[in-house]
Amino acid sequence: MPTTIEHTAPTDVEHPPWLDHDRWPFPLRQVDGVAYTDIGDGPTLLLVHVGMWSFIWRDLLHELRGEFRCVVVEAPASGFSSGSGPVAIADAADAVTTIVESLDLRDVTLVFHDLGGTATLDAAADWPHRVRALVAVNTFGWRPSGRAFRSMLAVMGSRTMQGIDVVTGWLPRLTSTRFGVGLHLDRGDRRAFRRAMRARGRASFHRYMRSVRRHDYDRVDRAVLAMADRPLLTVFGENNDPLGFQPQWADRFVDIEQLEVAGGNHFPMCDDPAGVAAAITSWSARS
Repeated sequence: MPTTIEHTAPTDVEHPPWLDHDRWPFPLRQVDGVAYTDIGDGPTLLLVHVGMWSFIWRDLLHELRGEFRCVVVEAPASGFSSGSGPVAIADAADAVTTIVESLDLRDVTLVFHDLGGTATLDAAADWPHRVRALVAVNTFGWRPSGRAFRSMLAVMGSRTMQGIDVVTGWLPRLTSTRFGVGLHLDRGDRRAFRRAMRARGRASFHRYMRSVRRHDYDRVDRAVLAMADRPLLTVFGENNDPLGFQPQWADRFVDIEQLEVAGGNHFPMCDDPAGVAAAITSWSARS
């Protein structure tokens, strides 16, 4: 079993002046430069997304905090985590392990979205004994293959796309609409979401996209094999599984339930936070 690394003591992170408390009414903390939120009581959920920032989980946290302890990890050079310059999926995986080890999380259910699937599974290769169950939200956990998948990653991870986004901020603007995270957000919420996606975060998004295409998936594969008997819930939007990820999860796990959010897109937990929370709660009780 890998040796646990000693981490610095958690410290509080001040909400910036532009982030009203009612927009993010949760405490922010930091360990070794990795920002996180830790709220609620009950069985532990570890929520991981890589690319944007933790605001994507906000409405789901409101629904879950009464039944679960919810720990949300912020990837390096994103949101309120420190770091700038080149980042890769391996850095996000290290950040996940930092929070798991520093808070000594055990019997945890991993909840991961988008590139958070690769990062979380890579990290969990060192501590599968800590994992009770998994929730895969519009994500994958295997080596990207096929022309369509790899081409999408190549385009979104290109330095040209990165440069355009850093200058124009087109991706946060698009993501803040009703087709992204914004279905139930008001104008102030959308502005707060975009405000945290400043130039550093926009560049990091595309760097993570670039790195996931080139990532070494040996650790991810090992984690999947080690946890293939754990309960898995997949959550996908009805309108956003063009590459057929949901059936591929069923090929890898034995004890699996699958939820398709009606009318949902890439962020189904934002499209129907109450429905997704209810599904997680009832599934967790049965698992």
